[in-house]
Amino acid sequence: QVQLVESGGGLVQPGGSLRLSCVASGFTFSMYAMNWYRQAPGKERELVATCSPGGNTNYADSVKGRFTISRDNLKSTVYLQMNSLKPEDTAVYYCKTTRWGITTWGQGTQVTVSS
Repeated sequence: QVQLVESGGGLVQPGGSLRLSCVASGFTFSMYAMNWYRQAPGKERELVATCSPGGNTNYADSVKGRFTISRDNLKSTVYLQMNSLKPEDTAVYYCKTTRWGITTWGQGTQVTVSS
């Protein structure tokens, strides 16, 4: 059974940092792209960052230069390092993968940026 489990969210002050983790199981992690999405209250879910199987990365313009996605294939884990956090980064963050046309989402982890 394919499963994604996120962790690392929490409450942080503006300008602070958090590192999110997403542990994958049930499939050959190293073969698939991994994505981080986020959904703020009242807004649509949006793509934040993507990491290809080979480690190539892409970012939404709103997080470029502040967020870094990375992966550890030995641990079947994808990370999202978030620096210089802003109140507008407040959202539930989800990891996602798509295999053979089937999309799997994690349960999400809440990130709140507030003073």
